[in-house]
Amino acid sequence: MPIKIPRQLPAKEILESENIFVMDEERAISQDIRPLNIIILNLMPEKEKTEAQVLRFLGNTPLQVNISFMRLTSHVSKNTSRLHLDQFYKTFADVKSKKFDGMVITGAPVEKLAFEAVDYWDELKEIMDWTSENVTSTLHLCWGAQAALFHHYGIGKHELPQKCFGIFEHDVQLPNMKLVRGFDETFLAPHSRHTGVDIEELENHRELMVVSKSSQAGIFLISSRDGKKIMITGHPEYDVDTLSVEYHRDLQKGAKIDIPKNYFPDNDPKKNPVYRWKSHASLLFSNWLNYYVYQETPYEWD
Repeated sequence: MPIKIPRQLPAKEILESENIFVMDEERAISQDIRPLNIIILNLMPEKEKTEAQVLRFLGNTPLQVNISFMRLTSHVSKNTSRLHLDQFYKTFADVKSKKFDGMVITGAPVEKLAFEAVDYWDELKEIMDWTSENVTSTLHLCWGAQAALFHHYGIGKHELPQKCFGIFEHDVQLPNMKLVRGFDETFLAPHSRHTGVDIEELENHRELMVVSKSSQAGIFLISSRDGKKIMITGHPEYDVDTLSVEYHRDLQKGAKIDIPKNYFPDNDPKKNPVYRWKSHASLLFSNWLNYYVYQETPYEWD
C-alpha cells in the first residue's frame, strides 16, 4: 500500500523513480479505508533530502499512510526555501489539537550544544510532551533520540573522543521484541555523531529497554516499556551515499575527519560505497508502523 503525500512534493518524483508506491490526495480519497496518520518533525537542515530518506521506508509497508510535515517556529531554516516550508509544512499550532497515530522526530546538527542552548529547545520540549497524549508511538532518530532520552528520562549525552562515523555491526539484545521481528542476530546500520549516551545508565533504567547495541558504536536501539517512544541513535534512513557526501563536505571545509569505518570498499574513498543496511532499515520502519502504530492505535481517536 502507498504513502499519501502532496502531489507537488519534490520527494514524490524521487520515490516513484525507485518504485516506491506513493499516492496523491485525489486518489487516496477514493479508497474507503482508515489510513495511518503520521507526522514528521524534520529538524535536519536539508529538509528535502531527509523527506525522501524517511518517506522511502515509511512507504515500504502494506499500510496506507497519510504524511504531514511539521516545522519549528522558533528556528529559521537556512537551507530550505520559505516557499517549500509554507507549502508543505505545518507548525505545532496547526496540529496541537489533533491526534496522530505515529510521529518521527529526526536528528539535527546541534549535538555539540547543550540541550538548553539549542534555540528551539523549549518548543521541542513542548512538542515531545504533547506526543505522550496525542501520538500512539514516536520514533526518534539520532539527536532526536538523545533529546528524548534527556527530556523524558533525564539521561544526558557526552562528547566522544572521536566521531562515531561509519557502518557498524549491531547485536540484537531482545530477539523476542516485535520491533526486531525478522532481524538477523547481527545487522548493519550507519552512525554519524560526535556524542553518545551512557550504556550502563540506559541498561539500568527501569522505564527503558536496550534492544540492540554495537561493540564499536554503542547502543543503537532503545524502547520505552510501553512502546510509545522508540529511540534510534544512528541513521538507518541514510542513503547509500550520505556518509560519502558528509565526508567529502567536511574535507572541503578543512575539518579533521577520518574515513567512515566499514563503508568504502577497501577503505578507498574513490570507490563507490555498497548499500548494506537497507533491508534491516526497511524492516525496522515496517515493524514500528505495524506493531507499534497500526496494531495499537484506535480506529477513532476520542
